Amino acid sequence: MYVVKSPLADADLKIVAEALQGALMDLVDLALTGKQIHWNIVGPRFRSIHLQLDEVVASARAHSDTVAERASALGVPPDGRATTVASGSGIKTAPAGWIKDTDAVSAMVDALGSVITRMRERVTATEAPDPVSQDLLIAITADLEKHHWMFQAENA
Repeated sequence: MYVVKSPLADADLKIVAEALQGALMDLVDLALTGKQIHWNIVGPRFRSIHLQLDEVVASARAHSDTVAERASALGVPPDGRATTVASGSGIKTAPAGWIKDTDAVSAMVDALGSVITRMRERVTATEAPDPVSQDLLIAITADLEKHHWMFQAENA
């Protein structure tokens, strides 16, 4: 059933829908991963990294909302349910229990790197079918790359 009809051709909409749904799953999982690490980080750099993790979580949550609303605007119902996110995210499972500050930084570098790699693939995939969605994905990728750089610098 179409509640909202997209102006995109069906073949283009399929590509864009997959890109937006994949981005949504990765962003929701990035927010969850960031919070899991945020709650369990220990070590001498606890406070600064704890606060830095909140910045990533806030970005990921804001971006996930933007992506979900773009999908809805195109007539594609976004799916951010836990089971969907768990089965479709490209992020490794966050470590359980206490996590040393240096390990927390490494885990975030890995998580951000995974999401960025997949986002760049989505940027390429959406170029022809929907430059509007591509532009949104480019902006999100740029923001994630900034966070990625800052976390990499933490353990340099």
